[in-house]
Amino acid sequence: MLMKKTLSRLEAQEEINEFFGGGRKFSVNEVRKIKRLAMKYNIKLGSYRRLFCKKCFSFLKGKTRVTETHKIVECGRCGAVNKQRIRFK
Repeated sequence: MLMKKTLSRLEAQEEINEFFGGGRKFSVNEVRKIKRLAMKYNIKLGSYRRLFCKKCFSFLKGKTRVTETHKIVECGRCGAVNKQRIRFK
């Protein structure tokens, strides 16, 4: 019988930071697993969300437009529009 690996919330947060902190390209399945881990432990991804497409989970690059309030990136793979709010401090 297989035993599921259980993590504490802090361990899950460390695993997420380690995944995105590596500075490497990531696969679609890896991003899905990390996002599911974050949802399971109610951890906000914050600035890491800007790295991948919200629809196809691929590395986000494509057409970029900037307005006064948003940065809009169109995914080069699936064509989904990803809006990111610009906050001025």
